[in-house]
Amino acid sequence: MVAAAVVENATRRTRSGRPPRGERAAKAVGVPYIVRNIPTYDILSEENLEKIERTADRILAEVGIEFRDDPAAVEHWKRAGATVDGVLVRFEPGMLREIVSTAPAEFTQHARNPQRSVRIGGSNVVFSPAYGSPFVMDLDKGRRYGTIEDFRNFIKLAQSSPWLHHSGGTICEPVDVPVNKRHLDMVYSHIKYSDRAFMGSITAEDRAEDSIDMARILFGEDFVDRNCVILGNVNVNSPLVWDGTMTKSLRAYARANQAAVIVPFILGGAMGPVTNAGAIAQSFAETLAGCALTQLERKGAPVIFGNFLSSMSLRSGSPTFGTPEPAIGSMVVGQLARRLNLPLRCAGNFSNSKLPDGQAMQEGLMSMLSAVHCGANFILHSAGFLDGLLAMSYEKFVMDADLCGALHSYLAGVTIDDNTLAMDAFLQVGPGSHFLGCDHTMRNYQTAFWDSALSDNEPFEKWSEEGGSTDIATRANAAWKKTLAEYEAPPLDIAVDEALCDYVSRRKAAMADAWY
Repeated sequence: MVAAAVVENATRRTRSGRPPRGERAAKAVGVPYIVRNIPTYDILSEENLEKIERTADRILAEVGIEFRDDPAAVEHWKRAGATVDGVLVRFEPGMLREIVSTAPAEFTQHARNPQRSVRIGGSNVVFSPAYGSPFVMDLDKGRRYGTIEDFRNFIKLAQSSPWLHHSGGTICEPVDVPVNKRHLDMVYSHIKYSDRAFMGSITAEDRAEDSIDMARILFGEDFVDRNCVILGNVNVNSPLVWDGTMTKSLRAYARANQAAVIVPFILGGAMGPVTNAGAIAQSFAETLAGCALTQLERKGAPVIFGNFLSSMSLRSGSPTFGTPEPAIGSMVVGQLARRLNLPLRCAGNFSNSKLPDGQAMQEGLMSMLSAVHCGANFILHSAGFLDGLLAMSYEKFVMDADLCGALHSYLAGVTIDDNTLAMDAFLQVGPGSHFLGCDHTMRNYQTAFWDSALSDNEPFEKWSEEGGSTDIATRANAAWKKTLAEYEAPPLDIAVDEALCDYVSRRKAAMADAWY
C-alpha cells in the first residue's frame, strides 16, 4: 500500500483550522518512492501478445540489428551464438529472452541519503524529472539556451519537491560549459545539490566512466561494485541500429554493475511504422537486444526495459507528443516487459505545447496516466517537458510536480477498513444532516484528500478580487521562485566534496575544451 505523505502542523491556520494550502504543501514530507496499490491495465490477450512477440522474433531473425562502431559488442554476439555478418546481427527466436533471464526483476538504486534510495521494479513507481532539453524557458525571460545555473536550479526544484523521487540526469543541457566537460559539472551538481538517486552521462564511453568514477568517490568502490548507485539512459538509433557511442556506454554501466536504461525512440511513420502494433514489435526487438547486451557484458547487472513511442504529424513531419496512440501502446509495452520480468521505464509527461498552458497539461496527463496504468517503474520525463522535449519549463516543472502529488493519491487506490467505511459517521450524522463537523471528519480532514499547492478552488469573486485573477502558470512562476529562494543544500561530507572537486579539476585539465 502506498505510504501517505506526512503533513506537519503549521502554526498559522485558516478559519477552518487548516494551514493555508501553500503552507500545507510546503511542509509535506515525501515518500522515497511509491508502492502502487492499483492494478496495471492489461489490454491485450495472451494470443495477441504472442503475435507481437513472434513479429519481433521475425524482425530479429530475418532483418536483424546493426551494431556499429563497437567491435567488442559484435564479439559478444558471436560468442553467444548469434549470426553475425559484418555489423549486422541476427538472433534465433528465444535467444535474447534466455540471455535477459539473468537480469534482476527488481533492484535498489541507492542514494547518498539512504532514506532517499529508490526501489525499481515490481510494484514500485519512481518519478524523475524530464531529460535532455537544450532550451529552458520561464514566463519572465522566455525561451533560451540552458546554462549550468539552470541545470542546478532544476536539481534544487526536484530536491525540494515531496512528489518527485529522483534527481534525474541531463535535466537541461548546460551549453555554457564545453561539451566534453559538462558531464563532470552535471554529475557533481546532482551530488552536491541533491541527496537523491541520480543519472550519469552516456554521450561517450569515457564520460560514462567518469560518471561511474564519481559515484565510486561518493559511495566507495566496493559498495558500487555490489550495488546500483547510478543509471545511464541509452537510446537505440531506430530503426534497428545500435551505434557504438550508445553500446560502449551501455557496456560501461553494465561492467560496473550499474543500470542501463534501454530506450528506443520511435516516431511512428519516421523511425518506425505508422501502425501501433508494428511500432511496438520493433520497439520490443530493439530494447530486448540492448537489455541482452548488458547481460553479456556482466551477467546479473541491473537493467531497465525502456520504451519511447511517439506519433508524428503526417502533414508536416513534426513529432507529436501526448497523443492517444502512443499512450495506449504503452499499455502493451507494460505487458511485454512483465512477461520478461524486467523493470520498466515507459511514457512520461509529454507535450508539444510551447507554453505551460491547457494543451501542455492535456497532453501531459494523457501520457502520464498511460505511464501509471502500464505499470512503469521508472518514469523519466515526469516534470518540466515542453515543446516536444526541446525546452524545460520552470513553470511546467512545478505544475507537473504538483500533478505527481495527485498521482501519489491516485496510486494509493481505495483503503477499506473500519475508519474508511465510516459507519460511526453515519450513526452520528443520521439522515438529512451533514458530515462537515462530525467526529469522523475531524479525525480525517488533514489526510482525507490530496491538496494541490497550485490549484485555485476559491469562489470566482475571491479569485478575482483577492487573488488577482491569476492562472496556474502565474502561480507556478511565483512558486518556483519561492522554492529556489528557500532552498537549502543537503549536507555533504567535506572530504567527499573535496575529492569530487579534485577529480573534476584533474579531468578538465587533462583535455582541451571541445565545443561541438
